[in-house]
Amino acid sequence: MELIATAESLEQAEALLDVGADRLYIGGHPFGLRLPQPLSLEQIEDVIKRAHQRGKKVTVSCNALMHNQQIAQLPDYLQKLADFGADAVAIGDPGAIFTLKELKLELPFVYDAGTLVTSAEQIAFWVNQGASGAVAARELTLKELFAMQKKLKQPVEVQVYGPTCIHQSGRPLLTNYFTYTHAEAPDQQLFLRDPKNADSQYPIFEDEDGTHIFSTEDLSLIGQLGAMQEHGLKTWKLDGVLLHGDRFVRIVALFDEARRAIEAGAFVPESFANRLAKLQPAHRPLGTGFYLKNPEDVH
Repeated sequence: MELIATAESLEQAEALLDVGADRLYIGGHPFGLRLPQPLSLEQIEDVIKRAHQRGKKVTVSCNALMHNQQIAQLPDYLQKLADFGADAVAIGDPGAIFTLKELKLELPFVYDAGTLVTSAEQIAFWVNQGASGAVAARELTLKELFAMQKKLKQPVEVQVYGPTCIHQSGRPLLTNYFTYTHAEAPDQQLFLRDPKNADSQYPIFEDEDGTHIFSTEDLSLIGQLGAMQEHGLKTWKLDGVLLHGDRFVRIVALFDEARRAIEAGAFVPESFANRLAKLQPAHRPLGTGFYLKNPEDVH
C-alpha cells in the first residue's frame, strides 16, 4: 500500500514524510495543474533530495494540457527533473509523452489524463507506450475500479482524500470579474453558490494556469481502504490543494495509521471515519463522490 501526498513546501514535505507518506506529489508552473503551491526547480530539487535521504519517492506533476509554448519549454524541464533524480512525472498530454520518449531519459511516467482514464484498456495502451501506472478518473465507481485493477499488473492510483475539480478554464475569470466590477479582490478563499442551495460552496481559485472550480465536498475513502486493499487498489493519493499546513499533515498521518491497522488486521472503518471527520474543516463536508454508486446509476 503506497500513500501519495501533495506537498506545498519543503517544510511540509519533510513533515509528510515523517508521518508516513511514501511518495510526494509536487510540481510547478507552467506544467503542473492544481498544485497546493507551485515550486521552483530549486525547491523541487531540494524536496527530491530530502525524500531520497529518507528512502521515499517524488512524482512531479506535468499534467497540463500543453500548448506550443509549453511543449517548447518542456525538454529542458524534463531534463532537469531527470538530473535531479525525480522518480516519475505525472503526464497526460500525448505530445508531452512523445517529447519525453524522444529525450530517452531515465524518467518514468504515470499516465494522468484526468477524466479520460476510465478503462483498463486505455491504461494498457499507455502502458505499452511506457507508462508505469495510471491515475484513475474521479468519476469512476469502486466497482469499476476493482474490475480495472484486476485486468492490470500496473498500479491504478486512486484519490482517497481531497477535493475534485469540476471545471477548469484557461482564462483568468476572477481577475476579469474584479476588473469589470472595479472591486478589490479579497484575500480569502472565494466560492460559487448554487442559487437553489444557499448552503452550497464551490471553491474557486485562479492561478497561472487559469481558473479552477472544485466540488462542494472533499472525497474520503478512509472507510473503504480495507476493501480497496483486498481488490488490489493499493496506490492511494491524498490531495491537499485546498487544505494547507499542519491539518493536512495530520490527515495523512491518520491514513498511514489506517494502513497499518489494515496490515495488522485491526482496521475499524467507522473509527477512522469519525476521527477524520474531527480533523476536517467545518466548511468542507466529506463525501464519497461517485465511488460508492452503481455504475448503471452514473452512466
